[in-house]
Amino acid sequence: MNATALLATEVVLPGLVEPTGLQVRTRELPAPGAGQVVLRMEATGVSFAEQQMRRGKYYDQPAFPFVPGYDVVGTVTAVGPGTGSVVVGGRYAAVTKTGGWASDLLVDAVDLVAVPDEVDAADAESVLVNGITAWQMLHRSTSLAAGSTVVVLGANGGVGSTLVQLARHAGLTVIGTAAPRHHDAVRALGAIPVDYRDPQLYDRIRALAPDGVDAVFDHVGGPALAQSWSILRRGGTLVSYGSAATKDDAGRSQLPVLKLFVRLTLWNLLPNGRRAGFYNFWAGKRFHAAAFRARLREDLTHVLQLVADGVLVPQIAARFPLADITAALELAESRTVAGKVVILGDVR
Repeated sequence: MNATALLATEVVLPGLVEPTGLQVRTRELPAPGAGQVVLRMEATGVSFAEQQMRRGKYYDQPAFPFVPGYDVVGTVTAVGPGTGSVVVGGRYAAVTKTGGWASDLLVDAVDLVAVPDEVDAADAESVLVNGITAWQMLHRSTSLAAGSTVVVLGANGGVGSTLVQLARHAGLTVIGTAAPRHHDAVRALGAIPVDYRDPQLYDRIRALAPDGVDAVFDHVGGPALAQSWSILRRGGTLVSYGSAATKDDAGRSQLPVLKLFVRLTLWNLLPNGRRAGFYNFWAGKRFHAAAFRARLREDLTHVLQLVADGVLVPQIAARFPLADITAALELAESRTVAGKVVILGDVR
């Protein structure tokens, strides 16, 4: 580190507040310790996780106050001892769960994944957690042959738009739900759009796939999850990865997810040849950290290379500077956008 202390600007979520209640602070960032680096943020973003954290409804809710920011892309400006091949000046991505909404932050070197030079920081950010989630659900949670038909709920969202593209690249037919204003965008990604607000939504899907679909990727949860299960053909897979329908429900943040687990488990006991599972991004990290990181690095490397090759086109809803974080969060929560809201750092 330089002799001059590094002052980091951070956005703090102090408690259960509206987006206007976010606080900005400046603090002296400690020198990196063993295995740590200082990462100058070039891009971070607003995901559904931060929106839930603001409400105190995230499953693994951090204690207030804290700095949000689930993932980040940036340049290493200083390293501590024992950081392996990580170099000052290198550009890396990391999934942090918290801490990304900052001009500079400390990150464990083992969590860094190199970003190809030809991939823009905002583009990399938009497919970081979204891309890993989409890739793992498609290639690790299911086993789908080319020609299969899948349903992606929220096909205009950050995960959904990425999943649509990965599925089409794998030779799958995709039916994607979205509001009508996003149908052209969903169609451009290669999916067949259907209106998620249509009372006959699942009848529309059945008309498109009379024999049932091979997989449904459902982030909505709630009562309609049974409808997702019902449209699977024999041998099909339901991948649940959220409970957006219950985001505003009162009570414990864990309860909706626990109800999902119970429902999915019971469905798996039925002798109908279908399978249901819950995708958890962090599965395995606590007890198998090395394997978790290796899997994450492998999968993100695949996704970033697809971006570099022009196969996967990042879907960015808007870009905001860190100083406009309130407007960025409000836009993300408006449910009017297609893609991911990205926060840009002040590249010095």
